[in-house]
Amino acid sequence: MAFHFTDANVKEIIASGEPVVIDFWATWCGPCVNMSPTIDEVAKEYEGRVTVGKYNIEEENDLSMEYRIMSIPTILFFKNGEQIRDLRLAGSQSKATLEAQIEKLLAL
Repeated sequence: MAFHFTDANVKEIIASGEPVVIDFWATWCGPCVNMSPTIDEVAKEYEGRVTVGKYNIEEENDLSMEYRIMSIPTILFFKNGEQIRDLRLAGSQSKATLEAQIEKLLAL
């Protein structure tokens, strides 16, 4: 199951320096809901190597404002406490695309 990011925990997790993948989503977003099982699968597959989780923009908003999330789903990638801008994904994505981006993140 994917990690549940909140405004209270997300900064500390990013600052850890470990690879982090954050899916910005909302319950009213059809593509977000459709991607949810994929995010959960990828979180399980990469457990122990990458923190993969979801950030609900309906419940939280500090991080989505900071990173100017204008559409959802949007997936951001972090490593060494920094956003990896070249790996940002917007819109519904296949599992293969998400896994390919995570592999690029791990290779950095």
